[in-house]
Amino acid sequence: MALPIALQLYSVRYELAADFEGTIRKVKELGYDGVEFAGLFDKTPEYIKALLNETGLVPISAHVDINTMLKDPKGTFACYKEIGCKYIAIPYLPVERRPNNGLFEKTLEDIKALGRQAKEAGLILLYHNHDFEFVKTGDEYALDVIYKTIPANLLQAEFDTCWIKVSKEDPAEYITRYKGRTPVVHLKDFYKPADKKPGRMYELIGISSEGRTAADEEVFGFRPLGYGMQDIPAILKASVRSKAEWVVVEQDSPQKGKTEMGSARLSIKYLKNLKW
Repeated sequence: MALPIALQLYSVRYELAADFEGTIRKVKELGYDGVEFAGLFDKTPEYIKALLNETGLVPISAHVDINTMLKDPKGTFACYKEIGCKYIAIPYLPVERRPNNGLFEKTLEDIKALGRQAKEAGLILLYHNHDFEFVKTGDEYALDVIYKTIPANLLQAEFDTCWIKVSKEDPAEYITRYKGRTPVVHLKDFYKPADKKPGRMYELIGISSEGRTAADEEVFGFRPLGYGMQDIPAILKASVRSKAEWVVVEQDSPQKGKTEMGSARLSIKYLKNLKW
C-alpha cells in the first residue's frame, strides 16, 4: 500500500454510540491506520487523545458543521488540535448555503475566514463535497468556484469520490486536476443502475427525514469498497500521483442486512489485497 488508510468514524456511528472505546479498538484491529471524526460522543479531547495514543490510531481530521465552526471557531479548533488532528473539514452545506442559493456568496467568505482561523490554530481546513456542488455557477461547477475563490493556503480539498461519480464526473480525473491540493481522499463505493434515477439518497447519510423503501435501495445504495461501481484502483493511483497523504474509507450506511463494522472490515480487506 502506498498510502495509509483511515476510517471516517461516521461509518460506525451507531457502534460508537453503544461502545466508544470498544469500537475504536476494533477499528485498529481491522488494520486501519487512522480515523476521521464526525462527532465526539460526549468524550473529552483528553480521553480521546489518550485512547488513540494507546491504540496507535492517528487522528487525521474531523468533520464539523460549518455553523458550529462559525459559532465558536477558537473553541472548535482548539478541541481538535488538542486531540492531535492535522485537518478539520466542512462536511456539508445546509440548503440555504448551497450554490445558487442566497447565502452561497457569504458562505465563500465564511469559509475563507475559517481557513484563516484554522491556520492560526495550527490546523488545515478541508472542504468535503457532495453532489450539489456540481451545478454551474456561470461557466464553472460550484465546486471549482469554491477552490478558485479561496486560495489553497486557506482551503484544501477532501474529495468524496462517490458524489463525484454520482455527478457523472470522473473521480480520478478530479483528484488529478487538483494535484497538490488533495491531502485527504474519501474512498466510497456505491450501487446505482444507469437506467434508474436515484431518489432519497441523502436519507442514507442521516441528513434527511424522508423514509426509504426497498425500491430506493435498488436504485441507490452504498457498498463496501470493491463491491460497487467505483474504479477504486484508478482512484488510488490518482491519489498517489496527486500527493495525497491519506485515503479514508467511508460508507455512510451499510447495505440492508449488513453491519457497520462488517462493512468496514470488507473495505479494509479489499484495499489490503490490492497492489498499489
